[in-house]
Amino acid sequence: MDFDLYINRYVLEHTMPEEDLLKELDRETNLKCVHPRMLSGHIQGKVLYMLCKMIKPKRILELGTYTGYSAISMGFALGNDATIDTIEQLDELEEIASKYIQKAGLTNKIICHYGDAFRIVPKLEKTFDLVFIDADKRQYPAYYNLVFDKVKPGGYIIADNILWDGKVIDLSEQNDPQTRGIVEFNKRVNTDSRVENVLFPMLDGMMVIRKNR
Repeated sequence: MDFDLYINRYVLEHTMPEEDLLKELDRETNLKCVHPRMLSGHIQGKVLYMLCKMIKPKRILELGTYTGYSAISMGFALGNDATIDTIEQLDELEEIASKYIQKAGLTNKIICHYGDAFRIVPKLEKTFDLVFIDADKRQYPAYYNLVFDKVKPGGYIIADNILWDGKVIDLSEQNDPQTRGIVEFNKRVNTDSRVENVLFPMLDGMMVIRKNR
């Protein structure tokens, strides 16, 4: 018996269903985009949705829009006065993301920025209750430094792909720049006295970080 297959099926059967719009976005991403596995997907989307329901953020910053699945998932959880600033390096993804954000009725909540996060974030004259990092793994330590002062005390940083297909514990992979970026990020967070953190081993790993001060 394929244990993982049956567990994954069981998880899907016991999680609220995926919206038709997000199913459509998933399908179009897989048909048209390079590296479609970068899409957040149903379970992670629902985890982000639930975390937003619990945290009730007014301002969210996302690094790595891709085709918009995670931003839309979080957007569905937000109140009318909440917004998401989402940043994507690749402007060729703008057409798909914008189309589905509009179809989701979230154009008043989701603000899309295209370009270099290191140029865009310093220009955002606001602080955030929640930051979601799901972009270039090589830059995770730099992203942490970039966003930290933008997070309110008591706010959260969530980082995706923190286990990186198990490469974080494989010494033979430590010279890979993406693995090295994630390993360095994990160490930095774990030794930062300003935060509390927990690493959830779901999917490819998700680090939830609470800023204390």
